[in-house]
Amino acid sequence: MADQRTSVAGFGEEALAFVDSGAAAAVGGKGFRARFCLAGWRAVTSFRRTSAVETPPSVIAVSAALEIFHAAALVHDDVIDRSDTRRGRPAAHRAWEAAHGGAEWAGDAEHFGHSAAILLGDLLVAWSDDLLEEGLRTIDDASLADRARQEFARMRREVTIGQFLDVAEESAYVAAPVEAHPDRALRVASLKSARYSVQHPLQLGAVLAGADADQYEALGAFGHPVGLAFQLRDDVLGVFGDTSVTGKPVGDDLREGKRTLLVAYTRASLPTGALRTFDELLGDRDLTSTQVAHLQQTIVDTGALTLVEDRIAEWVADADRALRGAPLDNAAVGELRDLARAATVRVA
Repeated sequence: MADQRTSVAGFGEEALAFVDSGAAAAVGGKGFRARFCLAGWRAVTSFRRTSAVETPPSVIAVSAALEIFHAAALVHDDVIDRSDTRRGRPAAHRAWEAAHGGAEWAGDAEHFGHSAAILLGDLLVAWSDDLLEEGLRTIDDASLADRARQEFARMRREVTIGQFLDVAEESAYVAAPVEAHPDRALRVASLKSARYSVQHPLQLGAVLAGADADQYEALGAFGHPVGLAFQLRDDVLGVFGDTSVTGKPVGDDLREGKRTLLVAYTRASLPTGALRTFDELLGDRDLTSTQVAHLQQTIVDTGALTLVEDRIAEWVADADRALRGAPLDNAAVGELRDLARAATVRVA
């Protein structure tokens, strides 16, 4: 980030502020994607060696590239969802809207904020690509570097499609029968989060370690269910989370109208009249705290919350079974199980 700031030093104070906002967008978070990438690399590398091996620059760079790409996705996600906050701070588009107003610049401050955030997300994607390539250039094996590049590219394509399907589902749900909604919600969860947040980072780390087919598949069989459980935990926190811990307003997913598995299970259990009321409230940006509490209670009363918690537990158990007998280092397997717990048993 310091290097990026130096590179625009002659472009004026607005360019410096833009780069600084990119650095700020990458601060904070849980670092799960980098942590899973490192864990995947260690699980394969340590299996083949009896002594500790220093993490190479390529793995560090690729892990960091994952986090910078995630920062880009969050900046764009906040524009799409019209979110005001991120990690307890103003979302990038709101920060630039406030900067526009504070500087008394001409034009529409809100539009400027949205425009700046879209471009900021693009800049972060470019930084992520740059860092990925810097890391891969340090690898002597060209075929291994190419495999890693393809894994990273697949992750980017899938999460972009998953993000679109998430947006589309908020409108397209009306064209699908109620009983199809859980599978449609899981399709989004798989592409937008499970593969992107856990499976691909794990397998990317494994590729960098020169994993064979069995190791690659074992980490995928572990990573996908953990990723699904990770997303479902996010869905629960998006409805019931504590604002002081999550950094997002309580019930934010309800105001955004997210068509999650939690919502799909709820709708499947409601009679026609109650379903109509639920649908009228879901997605209302001006929901009061009382209305949020009503929707929360409806979700609990239908048993949807219990069903989602059960699915989380099932997927964590599936992931644990995938590691049994896998050709991976025992200590690294313990690390993977710890990461799975951290990703799925959390309050933020």
